[in-house]
Amino acid sequence: MATPPDSATGPEPDPQKESHGWKWLLSTPALLVLLVAASGPLMIVAVYSFLSPGNVGGVEWDFSGDGWFRVFFSRDIFDPENVSWNWANLNVFWRTISLSLQTTLICAVLGFPTAWFIATRPPERRALWLFLITIPFWTNLLIRTFAIQELLRGNGLINTILVATGIVDEPLQLLFSNFAILLGMAYVFLPLMVLPLYAAMDKLDFRLVEAGYDLYASRVRVLWHVILPLVKPGFVAGSILVFIPSIGAYVTPRVLGGGRTMMLGNLIALQFGQGRNWPLGAALAMVLLIIVMAALVFYLRAVNGEEGKRRG
Repeated sequence: MATPPDSATGPEPDPQKESHGWKWLLSTPALLVLLVAASGPLMIVAVYSFLSPGNVGGVEWDFSGDGWFRVFFSRDIFDPENVSWNWANLNVFWRTISLSLQTTLICAVLGFPTAWFIATRPPERRALWLFLITIPFWTNLLIRTFAIQELLRGNGLINTILVATGIVDEPLQLLFSNFAILLGMAYVFLPLMVLPLYAAMDKLDFRLVEAGYDLYASRVRVLWHVILPLVKPGFVAGSILVFIPSIGAYVTPRVLGGGRTMMLGNLIALQFGQGRNWPLGAALAMVLLIIVMAALVFYLRAVNGEEGKRRG
């Protein structure tokens, strides 16, 4: 009879696991790149936000919280003790978040029927429609933004049609406004909403839609109670993909806003450039990072909550 192994010595080590244990070292180059190229600059910006501004740009290595203070508050030039809200920066924050949310809503409203149209085409034709959706990504962002500018300027296509049809007597001031920025960002980021929605609709079991009709549900009730809950992950993913680049957009607000309608990305660039206040620019950049992280946390909770409902 074979003697059982001594329990004191424990289980024998698995040589296969030991031979694969060192393979985590293969990820070292990628981790170093992330550390140096991603975390490194972020840490520099975080440190700069707590330093003092230099005389002609740059920073002085003296600890100061003035950069964070000036993000939300301002001091009177003649009476430094008089502190008030920095309404200029707060208006930029409000405009940035408002336009980003409006862009996300517009992309969702336009992206849903577009994705539905593609998902309901014959399988052999869907690739063509997806190809047409992704064509704008082949063109430089600046060129696409200038194309929108040509449509909105005083003698552009839109004003020419409005004047020719007699709707208006003189060209409208469409350029260099919130409307121009909103239109430009919606045009630029719309494919980022369509693709996740299509991915969700492509997995949709259309027999559930037919079952809703068989139970005498109207089109609105089927849409609201069957289709939208099933494609919710696509809406959440698309909203994050649109909202995050919208809130940090620089080129589109700079070209279509003309410097008069400023968003957060433009304000950060202004502080690092003409403003020569690097700590304030770094603090604004960290605030932008906090907003983005909050959006990502919302996304993760929404996705985890949806998965929890499905498992339950």
